[in-house]
Amino acid sequence: MERDELECFLILAEELHFGRTADRMRLSRARVSQLVQRLERRVGAPLFTRTSRRVALTSLGRRLRADLEPHHRAIEAALERAAATARGIDTVLHVGFSNPLTGEIVMKATEALRVSHPGLAVEICEVPLADPYGQLRKGEFDVQVTELPVREKDLGEGPTLLAEDRVLAIGSAHPLAARASVSLEDLAGVPLLTIAGQVPDYWLEHHVPARTPGGRPIARGPGVTNMQEALTLVAGGKGALLAPAHTATYYARPGVAYLPFVDAEPTGYGLVWRAGDATGAVRTFAGAVREAARELARKDTRAAAPAGRAAGPGG
Repeated sequence: MERDELECFLILAEELHFGRTADRMRLSRARVSQLVQRLERRVGAPLFTRTSRRVALTSLGRRLRADLEPHHRAIEAALERAAATARGIDTVLHVGFSNPLTGEIVMKATEALRVSHPGLAVEICEVPLADPYGQLRKGEFDVQVTELPVREKDLGEGPTLLAEDRVLAIGSAHPLAARASVSLEDLAGVPLLTIAGQVPDYWLEHHVPARTPGGRPIARGPGVTNMQEALTLVAGGKGALLAPAHTATYYARPGVAYLPFVDAEPTGYGLVWRAGDATGAVRTFAGAVREAARELARKDTRAAAPAGRAAGPGG
């Protein structure tokens, strides 16, 4: 089996879509079809069933995928280790994460790197809610996994790795807490806690919008500097908080209800680094984070990975 056939088969088995497979491999759809057909001739039986609406693995294709994937990962890891040695990736990388979900992604990436790149040590720390980019700018972090968007001229931003729905954290005694869901227009009826600290205007507007989509003003409640402080005020009826959906799992507590939105855009997460500072270690970490995010999206209904292969620093 040639390497392009192997990679084409495994990517198509993951995407189950010829167009996305072609995009990830930077080939034409016709070339992807040729590679699959060539492999099927080599095997002697179909590996995929194709209709105008869907692509699916045959039972033989599923068995071949299960047999090949561990060996393919081992080959890629071996090549990465050799390249890392050649590039001198033997350092300590300081990584920030903005919330528990991004922390989970960072930990998965760190565990993978411990095996594939034992010379690359990763130290992690939470990004302060009240200062989302300060430690990165000061060099205390080399890279961080954080909420998007990031619109800072001195920082590089990667594409979305993962996205999840948003919820409204509100006191359980508030009338809205009795509902099954809320809309953005409902925010006109409850003050939102604001973020006190060194936060850009666009970042604050993302977390604490000033108006509803219909133009109605949204009152601002007390300023907070961390999540525990915010949820204490929410439980005390001092205001509500826009939060990513995983907050309901990681911060379940008496007095706080989490209501899904019917119309809010999902929250996206991506890599952020100092512009011009995408070192070999940062690029290696970016690759591990992309794989960790895809794995989490496959196993966890809280989040979803975008279609296609996301680029990262230097990619």
